[in-house]
Amino acid sequence: MRIDVLTIFPGAFVGPLDVSIIKRARDAGLLDLEIHDIREHATDKHRSVDDYPFGGGQGMVMRVDVLDRALEEVQSLDDERGLVVYLSPQGERLDDALVRELARHRRLVLVCGRYEGVDERFVEHCVDREVSIGDYILTGGELPAMVLIDAVTRHIPGALGDEKSPEEESFADGLLEHPQYTRPAEYRGWQVPEVLLSGHHANIEKWRREQRLERTRQRRPDLLPPAAAEDERKGEV
Repeated sequence: MRIDVLTIFPGAFVGPLDVSIIKRARDAGLLDLEIHDIREHATDKHRSVDDYPFGGGQGMVMRVDVLDRALEEVQSLDDERGLVVYLSPQGERLDDALVRELARHRRLVLVCGRYEGVDERFVEHCVDREVSIGDYILTGGELPAMVLIDAVTRHIPGALGDEKSPEEESFADGLLEHPQYTRPAEYRGWQVPEVLLSGHHANIEKWRREQRLERTRQRRPDLLPPAAAEDERKGEV
């Protein structure tokens, strides 16, 4: 998979994407991650990428011409056109279903906005999807882009080593993950549930399913699937 990132702060991506699973995926050739500086496509001596908004108002707006030139050059770097994703608080909420959908694309181009946002003409004519990581405002699109890259990379075949791992995590089937324990089995009187030490796999799987349902009911009831939600209303979960 190839991911290109358009940003005015390429240095922000040095470090967070050079460790752990993302680093291994890049080293193994599973993820081709390229960071591009939007300012390289400015035409004035100050390398300006923004200007005052028409009609007045606070802040600055990123220019459509500079963004378009940057995007055109990045798209030309590969035979396959990338799906253009603009990280924006006005976009659709990033969730597990959307992550899986994006992970099926061979190439993504992520655009990181700044200031008051980007010229709407760029969104209308150049962007395929607008994506938000939550209902709050950040300084720019760089952190959301990193979140998206991390989430998507986990679904690249071979990136995690164990192909079953993404299917056993929170949200994989709409539920939160069950509690996890490791050695020692007893610490300061805090015990690991006996069922996990029993070696009885059917009972363990049943316990984990019950825990996932209960944890979701307590912490995120909005995620409960219809059947489980109906059981919850009847007091059966």
